[in-house]
Amino acid sequence: MLITGTHFNYFHICHRKLWLFANGIAMEHTSDTVYDGKLIHENSYPQRAERYQEVEIAGIKIDFYDQKNRVIHEIKRTDKIEDAHEWQLKFYIYTLEKMGVEGVSGILEYPVLRKTNKVYLSDSDRAKIEEDEKVIENIICADECPKVIKSKICKNCSYFDFCYCNEEEVL
Repeated sequence: MLITGTHFNYFHICHRKLWLFANGIAMEHTSDTVYDGKLIHENSYPQRAERYQEVEIAGIKIDFYDQKNRVIHEIKRTDKIEDAHEWQLKFYIYTLEKMGVEGVSGILEYPVLRKTNKVYLSDSDRAKIEEDEKVIENIICADECPKVIKSKICKNCSYFDFCYCNEEEVL
């Protein structure tokens, strides 16, 4: 099973979201938040397309890759789920390492917040990624969808209406 960067990101946000997405229930196309993020990605760094390239390989889609300096640039809308963003970027670094690219690092960029965060991969991160891949596969292959997590992050999720359609009291 090919685990993608999106799977890895969703794993660190919500196992239900991961399961739904992996099992063909995609709601991102209905989300204004996702659309806003795409606009930020396309318009924040127009000069980058000339210097860096977007890379799509082995289940990962890197926003911008600086091949000369071996730096992955990942653009995000907000830092509210920064931990998930960091692990997604670490997964990208890990994937490139597995393909033989050494010395890769990453930069998380939040253009609206004018904030950046450098990301590196440690040996303990590599071990955690290998463990997480097994758990992700188990979640994806499960017969039943995980339970709703009932968190404040749910309000901005593209799956909110799906998850809370029968709830009497919403967060």
